[in-house]
Amino acid sequence: MTLHDKPESSLFRWDALNRARQIALGVVILVPVMMVVLLVCALVVPPSPGAAGAPHVWAPLAFLMPPTATPFPTATPTLTPLRIGLVAGHSGRYNDPGAVCADGLTEAQVNRDIAERVASLLQIRGYTVDLLEEFDPRLTNYQALLLLSIHADSCEYINEEASGFKVARVLDSKVPEAEDRLVHCLIDRYARRTGLRFHANSITPDMTSYHGFYEIASSTPGAIIETGFLYLDREILTQQPDLIAQGIVEGIICFLLGGP
Repeated sequence: MTLHDKPESSLFRWDALNRARQIALGVVILVPVMMVVLLVCALVVPPSPGAAGAPHVWAPLAFLMPPTATPFPTATPTLTPLRIGLVAGHSGRYNDPGAVCADGLTEAQVNRDIAERVASLLQIRGYTVDLLEEFDPRLTNYQALLLLSIHADSCEYINEEASGFKVARVLDSKVPEAEDRLVHCLIDRYARRTGLRFHANSITPDMTSYHGFYEIASSTPGAIIETGFLYLDREILTQQPDLIAQGIVEGIICFLLGGP
C-alpha cells in the first residue's frame, strides 16, 4: 500500500463509520417516535375485531397499555325493581263471581273496579303493576315488591256489626316481619282514609290460607284485603271507589317506604 492509498482508505473507513453512527442515531430516534404513534393510534382509534381467536393487532404494545377492568358477565334482569302484583278477586274465566247481590251486582265486578283504580294510582307513582286474575298462571313463583289480593265481603244481611274491612297474610309465612308490616300499613292507612273499621274477629281461614300465597315466590310479601261488606258498606264500595283505592295505595306506599 502506497502512502497515497493509506489516507484514502482511512477516509473511506471514517465515512462508513460515520454513516453507521447516523443510521444508529436515526433508529434510536425513530423507534420511540413510532411506538408513540402506534400507542396514540391504539388509544384513539380502536381496531375492528378480527377473526375469533386472532391476536389483537396492538398486542405487541400491550405492556404499554394501562390495564382496564373487565366486568363480570351479568344476566339480563327479568324482574322489574318496582313491580307490584294486584289480584282482582274472583276475576277470570271461571264461574265464581264471588258474593252476588240481589240486583245482580257481583263481588268480582267491585273487586275489578277497585283493583284497576289502585293499579292506575300506583302507575302514576312510577310502579309497574301486574293486574292478575284469581287463578292467573303468572302467580306461579311470582316475584315482586308485594302481592295484594283485593276482595269484598258478603252481600247478604248478617247483622249490624257486619261492616268494615279485613286484612290478613298467610299463617306460615316465610317472610313474617315483612308481611306483618304490610298488613299493619294496610290496616292503618285504609282505616284512616275510608273511615271503615278493622273487622278483625271475622278473618277466616280462606284468607289466612289464600291459595295465591302458596303460588308466589316465598320471598314476595303477600296480603289479602276484604275492602268491606257488600251489604252495609255497599255505598262506599260502589259510589266512592276512588276513596277505597286511595286507602289501599296509601297502605302499600307505607309498606314500601319502610312504615308503619
